Amino acid sequence: MKKTIILSSLIIVGILIALVFGVGRSSQQVPPSPTTESGEREKTAVSLKEVPDLSFKDYSGGTTSLAELVGMPLVINSWASWCPFCVDELPDFAEVQKEFGDRVRIIAVNRAEPLSVAQQYSDNLKVTDDLLFLLDPNDSFYRSIGGFSMPETIFVDGDGNIREHKRGPLTVDEMRTKIETLLAAS
Repeated sequence: MKKTIILSSLIIVGILIALVFGVGRSSQQVPPSPTTESGEREKTAVSLKEVPDLSFKDYSGGTTSLAELVGMPLVINSWASWCPFCVDELPDFAEVQKEFGDRVRIIAVNRAEPLSVAQQYSDNLKVTDDLLFLLDPNDSFYRSIGGFSMPETIFVDGDGNIREHKRGPLTVDEMRTKIETLLAAS
């Protein structure tokens, strides 16, 4: 009886680990739009998922719509203070934002935490002034992208099409590579 319980527990733990580290680190690449004979991209041939048209408050109380930011490549990251990977990822995003400057906009959308918690966290990491931090009290962004791991990041081209959806944490080198790919496609 004890052996059965121990074996069952080990199997359940193994499945949970596989889900967190296997599925959670997967990356879903959206194929580029096909091109015409003249080399122009056909936007109607492939229906790419678009950035959700949602509005959020920033730390100063202003309202920002994701749709308003379309027109340049965007990297939109879903984060929370309880996420163990975000403590490394947010400073890496800040570093990469400085490197790429105004060629890309990196946005950090907080998952349903109060302003005091979110801002204290980003202040402690010394990244508050380096990224656009938005508050999502209803967790609508995370739900709209079908989030199931943490953190989750989407890479959006200048036309508002989601080019890639990364589930799980990114290294700084992955961020650079994915942003370079995004810029090349825009």
